[in-house]
Amino acid sequence: MKTTMNRRTFTGAVASLTALSASRVYGANQQVRLGFIGCGNRGDQLLDAFLDTTNASCIAFCDLNQKYIKHAAGKVQGIIAEYKDYRQLLENKDIDGVVISTPDHWHALQTVDSLQAGKHVYIEKPLSLCVAEGRAMVDAAHKAKKTVQVGFHRRSSNFCNEAVQLIQRKEIGDITMVRAFHTQNEYPMGIGNPTDEKPPVDLDWDKWVGPAPMKSYNQNRTFYRFRWFYDYSGGQLTNMGAHYLDMIHWALGVEAPQFVTALGGKLVIKDNREIPDTLEVVYQYPDTLVTFTQVNANGAPGTSQPGADIEFRGTKGTLYVLGKSYIVIPETNMGVPFPAQNPIDRTLIAKYRGSGKAQIGGKKVSGNADTIWHTRNFISSITNDKKPNCPIEVGHRSTTAALLGNIALKKRATLEWDAKNEQFVNNKEANQLLKYEYRSPYKFPTL
Repeated sequence: MKTTMNRRTFTGAVASLTALSASRVYGANQQVRLGFIGCGNRGDQLLDAFLDTTNASCIAFCDLNQKYIKHAAGKVQGIIAEYKDYRQLLENKDIDGVVISTPDHWHALQTVDSLQAGKHVYIEKPLSLCVAEGRAMVDAAHKAKKTVQVGFHRRSSNFCNEAVQLIQRKEIGDITMVRAFHTQNEYPMGIGNPTDEKPPVDLDWDKWVGPAPMKSYNQNRTFYRFRWFYDYSGGQLTNMGAHYLDMIHWALGVEAPQFVTALGGKLVIKDNREIPDTLEVVYQYPDTLVTFTQVNANGAPGTSQPGADIEFRGTKGTLYVLGKSYIVIPETNMGVPFPAQNPIDRTLIAKYRGSGKAQIGGKKVSGNADTIWHTRNFISSITNDKKPNCPIEVGHRSTTAALLGNIALKKRATLEWDAKNEQFVNNKEANQLLKYEYRSPYKFPTL
């Protein structure tokens, strides 16, 4: 472990580390001292959000890449502790909470270890790599009685909350179908085809792989691009799709699908990825059909709102969720029962379609879903001893829905899900994919 004195100013940062108990009671102006496990792309974004969050002090950083640590440490003031092993960071009694933004296959171990060390946890989405990990993390959080915020940050966005409330009040009617889209044109090269090689001298490849199966080093299997490989991630379905499924769960007031099926694969991109470049997942919820579409395109296909992430189809209108706004398009219903077609009155459908009046008005509401609102909610939840906007059970359920889609794709099956027991009812082989064996000497997290 190293300590460094940094150059840049951070308002409210502590000038020195104090040896207070991890279970301390927070005063109105007392800082929640944070350690960061993972300082790469998302970790750096989270650091910026916490630096602009009242009552948060960033005092320790851990990463296998020393350059990432130096970059992070350069943003704050004071004595900064630096680590390569997250377990040493957890031994630091000055740290009240941790921010975990490592690859997905590390989330479970690091979260459970952090909770057992008495730390509050902000864990980036998706919560876990497999369903059994997520349940172990939930159980650990309940036992530790610590604040855990899962990084589905739309839960802390005002405009997303307004859209959800509008749907729940049935202002657009009964929701019959919801469509979510991940559109990213990667054609033709995708992430490329680098060959396997020896790891860089400054990267501990064995530690990076951790509990995942050991594979030869390939630059695409590491920082950021790990999302294209199933050993470390659930692909774009858990990366982006989980965000959308979480908002869908929130808006519909549901926790889990009843059925799921999926089709897709590597259809057009010629790179060394494992995840699909094209994917369609269909979920059946109690009263609503939900789909997730991943396609090589710019803009959501088959929708009147380019760039829409989610489309809620209601009987009175359609609500589109975009990155920084939502839009409501009224539906004009038929003024009479749907007429039967016949050779004489074939024109009746055209005559009466749209003859009824729209029952709602259109609207567009702009806003943002910046991570800062979620980080502020996390700190506020700790200092005020309140439930965060995305507690771990909620994050687990939303992540699970995404993970089920990947299992359905791998099994090429329609799967019936028992949410209470977290098992498939109709496919024993699919149940084997709810958990995976950790590579020795790593042990699957248990209490």
